Amino acid sequence: MKNISLVVLSFLLVAASVISAQSKQYTEISSRPGAFSRMGFGARGMGMGNAMSAVIHGDLVAYYNPALSVFQKDNSFQTSYSILSLDRKLNFVSFTRKFEFGKKKKDQSGKRKSQSVAGISVGLINASVDNFQQRDNQGNITGELSPFENQFFIGFANRFSEKFSIGFNAKFYYSKLYEEISTTTLGIDIGVLYLANENLSISAMVTDLISKYEWNTTPIYDQEGFSTDDPFPLLMKIGASYKFDNPNLITSVEYEHSDAGTNYLRLGLEYNIFEGLFVRGGLDKFNISNTDAPSRPSLGFSYFHDFSTLLLGVNYAFVAEPYSSSDRHIIGVDINF
Repeated sequence: MKNISLVVLSFLLVAASVISAQSKQYTEISSRPGAFSRMGFGARGMGMGNAMSAVIHGDLVAYYNPALSVFQKDNSFQTSYSILSLDRKLNFVSFTRKFEFGKKKKDQSGKRKSQSVAGISVGLINASVDNFQQRDNQGNITGELSPFENQFFIGFANRFSEKFSIGFNAKFYYSKLYEEISTTTLGIDIGVLYLANENLSISAMVTDLISKYEWNTTPIYDQEGFSTDDPFPLLMKIGASYKFDNPNLITSVEYEHSDAGTNYLRLGLEYNIFEGLFVRGGLDKFNISNTDAPSRPSLGFSYFHDFSTLLLGVNYAFVAEPYSSSDRHIIGVDINF
């Protein structure tokens, strides 16, 4: 218990030092489309610094790696609401389930396991900004605008062996900026996961293949309008997670490279203090190639209660946010049945 307390304390001190040492610098990826979809998914993931691509324990979602859904226990429904500054909104909802096929056979350890395991995960991310004033050429207020973006995804996975799974996400984006100015695009994620042993898992993933917005302003400006393509950044990730049996602790690390020139490092941990209560911390977007760019430390907790027919959990995460008047607060509810 003393050792785990020292680990958690050290982690929090590092996170706090990062907050105080940040200087605000620009990175190219900030101007790329789909930024809302790169903020994370839900209170648990954001509380662990989004270092989730190799985490196979607890409630899972294909957003972090489409190969994860085959490790989900029971049916998992997750929803989260974010409290953000500047009239922004960010909401999440997902459902993940594992399917087992074929007759169960005993393995070398004597456990009965299904011949084939597959998984499915569906989800929605909604982001919007309210209270944009619409004005005419004279500066008079004529109304309000509420631009928004949505991402819907569905992920499929298959566990080809006890140690290896692969999955892919099909994603649909819809963005509306102003009246008749909107766009849609598709995207594909591909992920793999390898179990080195019962405690160590390793992941690899490619995100947002073929995704790009195509904007056309002709409906407003007629002949003076024009079309433009706005490609999403291509993200390539590798990660690892290790689960300690005693104490009940999950640690994770992830490296992400993008074609926008970023090289992000993410760290996360989750400690099960006692049955039903979890605390976690993380560090998101530590840019190795530009250490002056601000990273995002986070903290969070979950509490679950068993109601015999379902397991109900409440989640919370705090995420430090640069360039903003206040930080992020994410509140979520998980239902397992």
